[in-house]
Amino acid sequence: MSEIEFGGINHLALVSSDMARTVDFYADVLGMPLIKTIEFPTGGQHFFFDCGNGDSLAFFWFPNAPAGVPGVSAPAHRPDQGDIVSAHGSMNHVAFSVSPEQIERCVERLREAGVDCTEVWNHDNSEWGVSRENTDDVYVRSIYFSDPDGISLEIAAWTKELGPHDVSHTPKSAIASGS
Repeated sequence: MSEIEFGGINHLALVSSDMARTVDFYADVLGMPLIKTIEFPTGGQHFFFDCGNGDSLAFFWFPNAPAGVPGVSAPAHRPDQGDIVSAHGSMNHVAFSVSPEQIERCVERLREAGVDCTEVWNHDNSEWGVSRENTDDVYVRSIYFSDPDGISLEIAAWTKELGPHDVSHTPKSAIASGS
């Protein structure tokens, strides 16, 4: 069997509590064009937004879906506000890619739209993984915020090309640690 050649993410499907509010946020606030809508005979919906490079972010709306549980189905907090742990098999956050030149403008745009977001985080290889300054060691700059359903979102800008030296940790196993 030949190796699979992936071309990126086709779509990531999340669940909305209010599709109209979701469309307002993703299309109007974030500027992602709504590109496909589906109505289910059972009353639900499935909508797709273009998030760039041919990739999509999709949402289901189910009339009888249970509410999410912060700290279980998704993180209870933004990284600057508390614990970001979520349950095994959950979706922790979605990160959208922008160029490094756009990151500051993204903060301005979100705040203009009334969206609470972090300052720009400079992720580096220091002990805490973040620097106040944008140094030569910073590999990605990002901002964090939430959508109206509390879905954790990030806008991220790679600042350097990653290489083999960036993979330097052994994966941990719950079995090996006794958890």
